[in-house]
Amino acid sequence: MPARSFDVLVIGSGASGLAAALSAETVGARVALATKGSIQACNSAKAQGGIQAAVGPEDSPDIHAADVMRSSHDTANPELVEVLTSEAPAAIHWLEELGVAFTRENGGYRLARCGGASQKRLLQVGDRTGHAITKALREAFESGGGSELPNHPLAALEQTEHGWRARCVAKDGGTVDVDAGAVVLAAGGRCFAEARARGELSTNHPNATGEVTRIAVELGAEARDLDALQYHPNGGAWPATMQGYSIPETTRAYGAVLLNADGEEFTDSLGPRDAVSQAIFDEVEAGRGVQTEDGRPAVWLDTTRIPEADAGVSLPYMLRRYRGAGIDPLRERILTYPVLHYQNGGLVIDEDGETTIEGVYACGEIAGGTHGRNRMMGNSLLECCVFGRRAGRAAAEKAMA
Repeated sequence: MPARSFDVLVIGSGASGLAAALSAETVGARVALATKGSIQACNSAKAQGGIQAAVGPEDSPDIHAADVMRSSHDTANPELVEVLTSEAPAAIHWLEELGVAFTRENGGYRLARCGGASQKRLLQVGDRTGHAITKALREAFESGGGSELPNHPLAALEQTEHGWRARCVAKDGGTVDVDAGAVVLAAGGRCFAEARARGELSTNHPNATGEVTRIAVELGAEARDLDALQYHPNGGAWPATMQGYSIPETTRAYGAVLLNADGEEFTDSLGPRDAVSQAIFDEVEAGRGVQTEDGRPAVWLDTTRIPEADAGVSLPYMLRRYRGAGIDPLRERILTYPVLHYQNGGLVIDEDGETTIEGVYACGEIAGGTHGRNRMMGNSLLECCVFGRRAGRAAAEKAMA
């Protein structure tokens, strides 16, 4: 079968891939979106907490950037951070134009302060923000002229005279070649595979196994901080049906605190993710943790301190999940333990998302530098939108030049 030909091929259908595909289409490119599983299957849709943007009256992109750099322990790329935070408000307005309805109160956005942040800047759609964003992006892409290639995992990528040829595996086991002037890699990280290899739990979709990163690195793309994998501080530890569930960090933004077996607070519950996770590991190692019924380590997350009104607006999905499992988080504490969550590092990119290989772009979790070695909550969905839009536009312009 002859190769199908497009201006831009996007690999991955999470928020970054969808944003890139939409952006490339907007400037007139012929776009194909290939993904490992269904178009709906991605990590972005599982993101619950929210998306950061400096839209509050006392906030600014510079303050947001300073929080990012501090949380990364000054390992993030300052140029990428400046792009991320300065374009955040515009990304929010773009999402609203696509139909994302962020939770509002008192005539403005309902903003929460998340771990590592100095200001309230987390926008939410209840506690299913990622689902709302990916749904809006996907519906916008599907209403356009782009082509979808679901169940077409990338197997190989090679340079051609006029761009790139991607070899994808079809559902029947055969191969499909796709030619494109430029390629955007938006296939996410590898935490599901890493957790499986370690015998640990992960919040990730089973498709998060990292093959596309490996393909790019073998082609010669530079990478950074690939060893820096992030634990979500609040993985569900019990009951068994909640294990691997990422308890929204907004529980702590609205008043929940971490307690040891003696009911004592042992860390700043609104600290950066790595600090909070390490504090939990240390508390358990010191013998002050709690054991779940199946013998797993844990500590308490005292969710009874969350006002019912806040929980009803910002944590409805979490409440349904736990109440369905027989626990009411507003009446009793819940057991939690860090769970493997996010690949902080990835392919080296410039401000337009281009990797060190000309014509190959990367955005979202597969890219490195924006978060350094420790990501703040709420900046992943933001990175997907900001750099997805940039990468899609730059790839289209290069392909059509």
